[in-house]
Amino acid sequence: MKMFTHAIVRPPPKTIIDGITNAKLGKPDYKTALRQHQNYVEALRACGLTVITLPAAEGVPDSCFVEDTALLTRRCAIIARLGAPSRQGEEVEVRELLRGYFNHIESIEAPGTVEPGDIMMVGNHFYIGLSDRTNDAGAHQLISLLEKYGSSGSTVEMSEMLHLKTGVSYLENNTLVACGEFLFKPAFANFDLIAIDPDEASAANCVWVNGTVIAPAGFAKSIAKIEAVGYPVIPVDVSEFQKLDGGLSCLSLRF
Repeated sequence: MKMFTHAIVRPPPKTIIDGITNAKLGKPDYKTALRQHQNYVEALRACGLTVITLPAAEGVPDSCFVEDTALLTRRCAIIARLGAPSRQGEEVEVRELLRGYFNHIESIEAPGTVEPGDIMMVGNHFYIGLSDRTNDAGAHQLISLLEKYGSSGSTVEMSEMLHLKTGVSYLENNTLVACGEFLFKPAFANFDLIAIDPDEASAANCVWVNGTVIAPAGFAKSIAKIEAVGYPVIPVDVSEFQKLDGGLSCLSLRF
């Protein structure tokens, strides 16, 4: 079971209101998003992590979703090539920062696209969702790089959600939190599934950190289900980030 020691975060910029929004939920409020992000950082620290904060990138509205810039494994960092054209370039500063922590840094190259919101680590294996942001070429490049460093990967077809981890999260001990299409995927048939009700679908994006689960606030049924199988839960309100189809996992790179 991996124990994390560090997290990289990037606060939301004032231009977050111009991010790639979920029109049904409206535009985020910057001051509320900033406060929620600070609470998220405190939750990471409460789980024992040293938090490294990059400066806000004012010209890049979605840059707070720093997870999409790189996949961090035990043996290497893999720099993503983001699938949303407006987000390409966010990875440059992250790459420079990671040079101080990883001896081996690889990259996804065109025409491949990979956003690590589509990648779920289970031990030494990585499930890769094929989405509008992660294409087949990128997934196969990623699998080759994982194998180069002694890990493995496999693809998961998906159709309902922006990213794989929008709808499924690994909580260690063979346990998945899942909703929607991910409740029925053959790839996940051998896991113990915590089924998230459709009216609390956003709760499927939660984060296991050193034995504790950071979960989105406001979803009492889902939090109770997670607690019932033995996990302490820290609820964090991320309503403003959900307006950009983002969630808890998107807001940090944990390693």
